[in-house]
Amino acid sequence: MNEQHPRAGGVRELRLILTTDDYDAAVAFYRDVLGMPVSAEYLSAEQGRVVILEAGVATLEIGDGPHAAYVDEVEVGRRVAGQVRLALRVDDAAHATTSAEDAGAEVVAPPTRTPWRSLNGRLEAPGGLQLTLFQDDAD
Repeated sequence: MNEQHPRAGGVRELRLILTTDDYDAAVAFYRDVLGMPVSAEYLSAEQGRVVILEAGVATLEIGDGPHAAYVDEVEVGRRVAGQVRLALRVDDAAHATTSAEDAGAEVVAPPTRTPWRSLNGRLEAPGGLQLTLFQDDAD
């Protein structure tokens, strides 16, 4: 993919929006624990609060039900994810999973070696989003 010159009219950014009742906990988790730097922040008494955090390269992965069930089986041992799951590539999945748990995330499954040669930890993050922290063998 050529990041400098996207196809005319093509998508230039992928942004996942999380709405949560515990804004402060969710921001602290993704910003401070997972190390996602702030790109922009908007605060208004009338319009509420929003922060945009950078996540490096973004992709959209679309799979069908059998594929989602397979990934859940590999990572967790049973079907657990809803329609949306966030996967973040990290340098050290074991450390990131422990840090996330220490910061209030619930570990659904500890880091597990997958058939596609990555180490994946599954969590329920503050704000209620299912989260996979993964480290590729190539990293």
